[in-house]
Amino acid sequence: MRSEDIAKLRWCCRRGMKELDVLLEGYLQAHFSGTSPAEQQAFSSLLELPDPVLLAYIIGREQPVIEEQRRVIAILRRTSRT
Repeated sequence: MRSEDIAKLRWCCRRGMKELDVLLEGYLQAHFSGTSPAEQQAFSSLLELPDPVLLAYIIGREQPVIEEQRRVIAILRRTSRT
């Protein structure tokens, strides 16, 4: 993925909730480049969701329908516990 695309994703990680900022930017730095194109797309699509929906996924109140999004959310959940 091009550096311009990564910069755009980094900007999209900036949310209205600081907790989401930290989790999403952490995932982008630590995991994104090593994932499959399908999971990279899933992460990008998660960034398009409103904060309340994304937070509901992360805390387990709701679950994404798309398998790749569930994998990304699982990583975000593990990250939030450390």
